[in-house]
Amino acid sequence: MVRAPGWRWQDEAAGGGLMDEVHPQRRVVGIHDIRFDGLGDLLLRAHGCSVLDIGCNRGHIGYEFAVNGARAVHGCDIYGPGIHAARQWFSELPHVQSKFEVVNLEEGPVGLTKAFGAENYDIVLFIGVLHKLKRVMELERLSELVSHLGTRALTYFAWNGYAEDLERMDGDLKSAGLHRIHTSELALHGRPAAIWRR
Repeated sequence: MVRAPGWRWQDEAAGGGLMDEVHPQRRVVGIHDIRFDGLGDLLLRAHGCSVLDIGCNRGHIGYEFAVNGARAVHGCDIYGPGIHAARQWFSELPHVQSKFEVVNLEEGPVGLTKAFGAENYDIVLFIGVLHKLKRVMELERLSELVSHLGTRALTYFAWNGYAEDLERMDGDLKSAGLHRIHTSELALHGRPAAIWRR
């Protein structure tokens, strides 16, 4: 196969597929425009908080928490180049304790514990990830993962995804001691955002 200069294949852990090294393409739909729509009030509560961003991509949303006063931002994604980018972004914020790790969430709570130990966080973000995990995980294992993430949330748990998954999220997070306090439909139709609180 002949490829134009500047293009290369990535392995699956790096995001898979063909990528232009000079002009990388976005991996997800939206950064702030859709993924964080309806959850922005959490930024007002960021000062002095610790944040865990599950499926952090390149760390953009975590960065917003950092510039709004979060003392610690940790994140994980299966996309290695995104984790590298997040580490680079946060190297400019030495006052924020940051840690970004490649984690395969299919491993469940074990993968998270390997990366972050047993640490809990004031705010856990689970934005635009559930529908991807549903493609590769059995629902029982996925519920176990969501409940585990809920137990790591000391105060708030934020999610967005598909409306059909909201009831399951309520059940999984209720078992972790959280209850839903906010639901927004500002984003795309059928893609609500929600916040649970301990």
